[in-house]
Parts: sequence; structure tokens; C-alpha cells
Amino acid sequence: MNYRLSAHVPPLILDDVRGAQKMLSGVARVTAMEGSRHLSALVGSPVHLKCENLQRTGSFKLRGAYVRIAGLRPEEKVAGVVAASAGNHAQGVALASALLGVRSTVFMPVGAPLPKVAATREYGAEVRLQGNVVDETLAAAQEYADRTGAVFIHPFDHRDIIAGQGTVGLEILEQCPEVRTIVVGVGGGGLAAGIAVAVKALRPDVRIVGVQAEGSAAYPPSLAAGHPVVLDNPVTMADGIKVGRPGDVPFDIVRDFVDEVRTVSEDALSSALLLCLERAKLVVEPAGCSPVAALLSEPELYRGPVVAVLSGGNVDPLLLQRILRHGMAAAGRYLSLRLRVPDRPGALAGLLGVLSVADANVLDVSHVRTDPRLGLTEVEVELHLETKGPEHCAEVARSLRDAGYTVLA
Repeated sequence: MNYRLSAHVPPLILDDVRGAQKMLSGVARVTAMEGSRHLSALVGSPVHLKCENLQRTGSFKLRGAYVRIAGLRPEEKVAGVVAASAGNHAQGVALASALLGVRSTVFMPVGAPLPKVAATREYGAEVRLQGNVVDETLAAAQEYADRTGAVFIHPFDHRDIIAGQGTVGLEILEQCPEVRTIVVGVGGGGLAAGIAVAVKALRPDVRIVGVQAEGSAAYPPSLAAGHPVVLDNPVTMADGIKVGRPGDVPFDIVRDFVDEVRTVSEDALSSALLLCLERAKLVVEPAGCSPVAALLSEPELYRGPVVAVLSGGNVDPLLLQRILRHGMAAAGRYLSLRLRVPDRPGALAGLLGVLSVADANVLDVSHVRTDPRLGLTEVEVELHLETKGPEHCAEVARSLRDAGYTVLA
């Protein structure tokens, strides 16, 4: 994908990030830093959560968008700006433009979640739904920029964007000066690059670890090749870090200053989201909880004190419902099974009685009577149960078998 960058981009330095911090004073919130007892016990040293999910617009994206648009020349501001995004960048550009009095047009995929589309409009942008995937939406936005003269605001591949995101790193050092490891999600690389520029200039001893979803991890092969490479068909629930190619500008910074880029599974992302909701009382989107997923997956790898950056909290309610169920299953707290019972009155009541004694909460029950594998006097029942963990799942299955039921799955 051609991001149309100049071949001569000046290097980003600490003064750029400090300048961005001054520019954002009174605009972006200094977001909270919350301790996590659960993660601290797991890692064996203090773990803090940098809550960018509580930032205005629900993510860190406002920081970079505001710095980028504020830095436009007067004639560029008159021409307006255009962006392409499925969510967080869209809202950041919309609010930043409104605050600066600049007209904004945001292209979003046709299937973008309705709450994100509505929020982007409410922040003041003209929203155009075009394209079925982000690449098609991006192409439409770039064509609009060429045709109208509007300035295209890239989500991560510009030094002003990276400088704005780097203010998160300055806040981390101010709020947790004893930090030894910072864990941050990586999509195109803008946030990780910005944090790295700020932190390594002031505390080169701090280890910075980037995290990507296994099915959308373009950085590991790119770092191995020494240049950005395209990942075909990235797949992950974490749409905030679902990027098929690292940005040219952030790639060089990540290569030089980020110590390591790790990957996490979809199960780990689901479990992390569930933990943030239940234990930290924080709504975090899958991309935003990727650092927590990394800590859950291999806690022994992180030297504390650790700061995990929760980069965003804009999750579609329908997706949240699915992820929570998936997270409960991954944590052994949700059990799906099929079993055969006699097809006679009272059989279901007897089955539910066994489950009640086993202290399993029944979420859903369905029947199958027409399967040719069933006997004439049998019915197959599919159960979805809420349990207390893996050991309880095993106890429930054992109770059903002891009661004479044939458990199929």
C-alpha cells in the first residue's frame, strides 16, 4: 500500500514530543494510572494500567490527530482534512478538527459499528460510508483528497501523529518514575514509536515491549526483513491493531528503540478483556487490552514495575457480548456440551436437577429430535452453562455421567 510519504522525513526527537505535550495542554486528558493487584501478583512486581481508554473520544488517537491538524498551514486548514478509519482514528480526527475549526470528512467502511459512526458524526465530521474493508475505504479517502485538495490525515504514518502519541510516554514517566517495563499494543506502530522516542531519550534503561495479535502481526516479519512488508489477510478481533503493513515512519523508530515485539492469541485477548472488566472495572477494547493479554500469557517475562497501556475503550456492544462469552470459555467459566436424554415427560427437569446440585448456571438449552443418529426414544440436548472455572467444568461433566447421561461434547 502506498502511503505517499516524503522520502526525506526529519527524525523525531524528544523536543518534538515535548512540544506536542504543550500543544495538547487543556485538550487531551492526562489519563489515570491505576494499579492492578491481580496482575501484580501474577507478574510478581507492581503492574500499573495507563488508562487511555478514558481519554476523550475513548482512545489515544486524539493526541496525534490534534497535533497533526494544528500544525497545518492556514491554507491547508481552509481546504479541510480527510481521514479513513473504522473507529478510533475517525473520532480523534473529528473532535480535533472541531476544536480547531477545521472542516473534516471521514470515510468509514460500510460495515463499521453503528456506535462508532454515530460518535464520529456527533464530534462534527461528515461521515461517508464507502468500501467493505479498510483498504478500500483508505483508497476512497485518498481519492477524495486528490480531488478536493483536503489534507489526508494518516492514522500513524506521520511524524506529527507520532509526536502526539508520544505524550503518553511522557505521562508514564511522570506518573510512574520507577517504571522498568512498558507494554503497548502495536498496529501501524504510531503509539509504540511515540512512546519509545520519549521514554528512551529520558530513560534508556526502560524496556519497551510491543504486542500484536497473532493473526495480524506484520511487525515480526518486517523487523526480520529490515523493512515494512505486507501481511496478507490479517485476521483478529482486535480491529484497533489490525494493520497489514507497518508505517514507514514508525517502523524505523520501532526497529531502533522498541526492545521486542511479541504476539498474543485471540483467547488471550478475550481473557484480558474479561479481566479488565471484572477486576479493574474498565471497559477496554480488544486492541487496548493486548498488553494485558501479553502479561497473562507469559508473566515471568516482564520486569517490574510494569506499565500496560490500555490504548482504547471503544468496543461495539454486540462484539463485547461475543468476546465476553469467548473470554469466559477461555477462562474455563463457560461450558458448552451436548448429551442424550430419554424423550419423555420430566426428563429435562431431571437433567436440570442434576445441574442444580452441581451448582452450574444454565444460560441456554436447545433440543434436537430429528438427527438420524438418535434412537427412537432419545433426544439430544445442547447446554450452555456458566461455571466457576476449569475444575468446576470437570465436576459438572462428571456429575452428568454419574447420573447416567451420555455426554457427547
